[in-house]
Order: sequence, then structure tokens, then C-alpha cells
Amino acid sequence: MKKILVTGGCGYIGSHTLVDLIQNGYNVISVDNNSRSNPDILNGVEKITGVKIKNYCVDLCVFDDTHAVFQENPDIIGIIHFAAYKAVGESVENPLLYFDNNINSLINILRCCAVFSIPYFVFSSSCTVYGNPDLSPVTEETPIKQAESPYGYTKQMGENIVQQTINSNHIQAILLRYFNPVGAHPSIEIGEIPLGKPANLIPAITQTAIGKLPKMQVFGNDYPTKDGSCVRDFIHVSDIAHAHTLALNFLMAEKNKTNCEVFNLGTGNGYTVLEVIKTFEKCNKVRLNYETTKRRQGDVIEIYANNEKAKRELGWIPKYNLEDMMLTAWQWELKMKREQSLGDQQDAQLN
Repeated sequence: MKKILVTGGCGYIGSHTLVDLIQNGYNVISVDNNSRSNPDILNGVEKITGVKIKNYCVDLCVFDDTHAVFQENPDIIGIIHFAAYKAVGESVENPLLYFDNNINSLINILRCCAVFSIPYFVFSSSCTVYGNPDLSPVTEETPIKQAESPYGYTKQMGENIVQQTINSNHIQAILLRYFNPVGAHPSIEIGEIPLGKPANLIPAITQTAIGKLPKMQVFGNDYPTKDGSCVRDFIHVSDIAHAHTLALNFLMAEKNKTNCEVFNLGTGNGYTVLEVIKTFEKCNKVRLNYETTKRRQGDVIEIYANNEKAKRELGWIPKYNLEDMMLTAWQWELKMKREQSLGDQQDAQLN
């Protein structure tokens, strides 16, 4: 079995990708220092796949520790690099944290790719590389504008670093620019576990619906969109995960025309924040307590994908619609509440 290293494997998209890789015949290991993730998510991966995942609790910003993982696993043939901080708002407040973590970890992984002659590399990029585009849907040829946040800038820099590095190291790479991953695995065994106050829309919705948050904010009601709120392309996390498997298959089959290919991963549909809220309420028969407030620094007005290239070349077809995303996200939130209640009862009995 071909061994793939998934960095950030305990994270939201990383854990779903572990499942998809295993179900498509790959052997996987994870590297995740759990600074922004919960290692217990790998128990859910095991429940779905029947495979226990080896995770190395390693900070990828420390080269020697990163190097040691490769020494212990000389049969790695491909890397999917997720590990990065990803909160737009936090990156605006603390840009140096994002530059340090997101760039240095990537550099160390690429150094190991070169040392150990790893041929295949898939980079977790983002639609934030497009900045505030003049038109949507965006294609892979849409001009790259100034990033709206330090997080987005680290993805722009990351893409450039990958492109410049692989030219001298015989690495075949794919940059996957995905839009807004949401929802949970259909089994409801794994999903998103935000640490602290959620920075993304869907966890804010579900945590408000379940009562963890008293109220959620819609940032901006005066954008030039149909209802004044931002427009985004929401894509189910399992669809995103499967694209990473297809990307590896694509490289291994030598279908790439260049040593660095780029693909957008989105549904091609743009939904406003308020439309998403209304869809959640309708699907799950839950009323949300929310208010509109001022615009948030770093937010793009409107962006959604043209995904024809990924469909045509990777054979990637998104399976889940917005209703599926809202249903699975809510089912995951309900499951976490049940498990928390059970844990509280067990603690009470012990005390």
C-alpha cells in the first residue's frame, strides 16, 4: 500500500481526508501537534475505517523533529500538507504568528521532500489567494490580487514557495484552492471541533442553535450583494477530502501537464451569509438568534468558484448540496452535546 503523510491529520479537513484515502486503498500516517486540533478525532476515523491511525505529535516548525518522522517512514511517497493556522480574524490581530507557523512549517516539509526524494506533494491552499476578485465565479486563471488578510497572504506565499521549490527538486505538486468547507462526515463520527469562539460561519451557527453562544453576528449588511451580506461558496468537507485522493491519483497516473497544477474546489454556487442561515433554520427546524454588525476586517465581499477544471481533469464531482451540509453540521453538533452530557454524568458519578 502506498504510504501518504497527512500533516494536520487531526484537523477538520485532514481527518476527513484520512478517511477518504484509507477507503481508496492508501496507507496513511498523520503529523499534528494538536495545538489547534483534538487527537480524539482519530477515534472517529478508526470507527469509520477500522484502521488505527499513527499520529506524530510534532511541531513542523522544528526541522529536526520533522526530519525524524521521515527517517522513521522511508516509504512515504506523497504528502498532503494541511497543517496551518486558518482564522482570518486572528491573522489580522497577530500576523507574525501566522507568518511564522504557516510558512516555516511548509519550508520544513519541503526540505524533507527534497532530502527523502518524495515525489508527490498536495498543498492545502485557499480561495483567499484571489483577494477581492473583480468578478465571480473565479477560475484558476483569475488574477491574484492583494490578499485581504495575513492568512490569505500566507497561502499566496505558500503557493509561490511550492512552485519555486519543486523546480529544482523533481517534485510533482498540486495546489488545491478550496472555498468554504462545511458539514460533517455522513456517519457523524467526525466533524469540525473549533477551539474557543468559532471564527467560521457554520460552527457559529450550530453553536448558537444549541445554546453554546447566546447570539451570533453577521458581519456587514451593506455589501453590494442581494441581501447586503457576504457571498461565499460552501462545499461539503467530504467532497473536499475526496479531491485530495483524486489529486494524488492524478499525479501518480502522470496526467499532469506541468510539475505544479492548480485546481479550484467549490460547488460553483454563491450563497449569502443570510441565505445560509435561512437554509439551516429551514432544514433543521431551528430558529437562530443573530444580529447584523459592522463589517469584519479581512472579509472578501463575494467569491465563488468555477470548478470546471477539477471536474474535467480530476474527475471530481461534488455530491453534497447546501441542505446536506447544514443537516450534517447540525447532527454533529448534537452528537457533541450528547457526548458532553454523558461525560458530565460520568464525572458526577465518580465524584
